[in-house]
Amino acid sequence: MNATKNIQSVFRLAVAAIVFSLFFISCSSTKQAAKLNADDVKNMVHNKNFIFIADRVNPLRGRSRELTSEYDVSVKNDSLVSYLPYFGRAYQAPLDPSKGGIQFTSTNFSYNVTQNKGWNVTIKPNDFNEVQQFVFTIFDNGSATLYVTNTHKDPITFSGYVEKNQK
Repeated sequence: MNATKNIQSVFRLAVAAIVFSLFFISCSSTKQAAKLNADDVKNMVHNKNFIFIADRVNPLRGRSRELTSEYDVSVKNDSLVSYLPYFGRAYQAPLDPSKGGIQFTSTNFSYNVTQNKGWNVTIKPNDFNEVQQFVFTIFDNGSATLYVTNTHKDPITFSGYVEKNQK
């Protein structure tokens, strides 16, 4: 009988520890998107003035993972700056090993917007041939996904949110 009480006590303690841990994980201070309304998002998209903050990556091969560092894509009327990681199969290694990931600046790109359930923004850099296109799907609340098609790498998808570009 005493052993049963000890097992129950240990079980209750384990359950309490799990609940306590989940509470602190859910209350952690990860950066979240500022509250945006549909008009804010519409203006950012049409004015080419937003930053996509990636918080999760979904490679074509392998598992989805949460990003622990800050990665983003800055879109301004005259420039596109990408600072994203890459996980997946590359069919050609970069000449400069420090140029891993999807990191570049473009000042010559096409920008096309369509509206469906959210905003679909297709960007094709003309002065950086390693990336064929970025396809953003941006929703009225600011949440977003980014699908990247590369020339020498498997496609990759990022999830995150958009903010107004303050730079």
